[in-house]
Amino acid sequence: MSQTAAEKPFRTSSGIEMKNAFTPDDLALDSQRDLGTPGEFPFTRGVYPTMYRGRHWTMRQYAGYASAEESNARYRFLLDQGQSGLSVAFDLPTQIGYDADDPMALGEVGKVGVSICSLEDMARLFEGIPLDKVSTSMTINAPATVLLAMYIAVGKRQGVASSKLRGTVQNDILKEYIARGTYIFPPKPSMRLITDLFAYCKTEVPNWNTISISGYHIREAGSTAVQEVAFTLANGVAYVQAAIDAGLAVDDFAPQLSFFFNAHNNFLEEIAKFRAARRLWARIMRDRFGAKDPKSMQLRFHTQTGGSTLTAQQPENNVVRVALQALAAVLGGTQSLHTNSMDEALALPTQKAVQIALRTQQIIAYETGVVDTVDPLAGSYAIEHLTNAVEQGAADYLAQIDHLGGALAAIDAGFVNGEIQQAAYDTLRAVEQGEQVIVGVNKFTVAEDSQPDLLRVDPAIEQGQRTRLAALRARRDNDRVTLLRDRLDSAARTRENLMPLFVECVENDMTLGEVCGTLRAVYGEYRPAVSV
Repeated sequence: MSQTAAEKPFRTSSGIEMKNAFTPDDLALDSQRDLGTPGEFPFTRGVYPTMYRGRHWTMRQYAGYASAEESNARYRFLLDQGQSGLSVAFDLPTQIGYDADDPMALGEVGKVGVSICSLEDMARLFEGIPLDKVSTSMTINAPATVLLAMYIAVGKRQGVASSKLRGTVQNDILKEYIARGTYIFPPKPSMRLITDLFAYCKTEVPNWNTISISGYHIREAGSTAVQEVAFTLANGVAYVQAAIDAGLAVDDFAPQLSFFFNAHNNFLEEIAKFRAARRLWARIMRDRFGAKDPKSMQLRFHTQTGGSTLTAQQPENNVVRVALQALAAVLGGTQSLHTNSMDEALALPTQKAVQIALRTQQIIAYETGVVDTVDPLAGSYAIEHLTNAVEQGAADYLAQIDHLGGALAAIDAGFVNGEIQQAAYDTLRAVEQGEQVIVGVNKFTVAEDSQPDLLRVDPAIEQGQRTRLAALRARRDNDRVTLLRDRLDSAARTRENLMPLFVECVENDMTLGEVCGTLRAVYGEYRPAVSV
């Protein structure tokens, strides 16, 4: 006998059961799960007292492709359309520390982001954009220290002191080992570079978020919402402990930590996920690490709508998906938001698609009324039940990871990857069997005869970058570069903070590939264990 609708179990992506109707009896809120007040510990309802009544989240569209000049034009367009912050996408060679003329870069220059090899490229990228007037996020990890050094140097050229720069570097290497793969160095030297950046920015770039601890890519790899929270916060714990072990006081660096989450399709679970993550992190920082400054306990985060939820079939449907995901992020209290473009399952987004994505945020901000009160869904039986359930599920995972010896040990043991792979497999099987509906893919399909206009990167971009690099190397002071490479080699073998030297290197026209190549010679490269 088939189950009726009322009898059929409904579950979220994390396996949390959704009852037919929730009541106060389902919540069992105790003092440890008090909703509290917005802007106060444990920050369940938001990190600021007035949230969007004071000012909207930063509308920060992720963009970058081809050359610095073309990406600069896209940034200017977005700023003209009302975007309130920049977000830089780098190409694959840049992400793994190779110059455009390196054989490893062949065929990849400018394809999934902008190619940045030198300070000259970075200066062209921000031509005409005053760095004291914008907040810039850079999605860069293994070579984050070098790219930030270039940004600081561009600011100096503009007459902007580093103390006036605002923004974020992702700088999250642990999730690269877990989910994304754009790593260079082994864990120990990678963590050293991260803590060097923490210490340097404390005094030199105090308004900069020194890391964006990312659950986004963990979710894109197939994790559940609970796993996204758990594995992200586990990585956060590892970074905090590494900084403390390096001699930094928790309240000296923790206020500059930030996070990056995915906004996926299960609307209610996503709202609850953000609230649960805030509350859990606040307790970790206070109870585990003894933080005293409330800013050290605040989980401030950027959100991007789910790239893996976009479909190549009926791409216009993605506009609806993105709008709902963005609304969940806003209702969950995000500080910054990127909305994906409808054509991103097919190619880099066109200017028209980017404009629609930005307008989606603006409609939420200015037309829906959801910004008029803080945490408007607080007290909903379903939302509070889900918040509690996500928090408990994530806490259980954190206990397992602690038992294994922490995030690095859990990654090395294959635990984190194994959990994500199982969740991804379960989702794929549910879609293939029709248990999980993807509109336009396994239900409500149509025959599509034409493909929308797509953005295509000119192959000549790669040769242009190679030509510029050759000219740079010909005109710079190569004796000075040689001396700097020797100094960097020596300093990398000590405990000297490398950030000031990185700034000096890029200001003297050392390229990204040359800096990273010098470090490769000292640290080696990370090679993941392969199992069959």
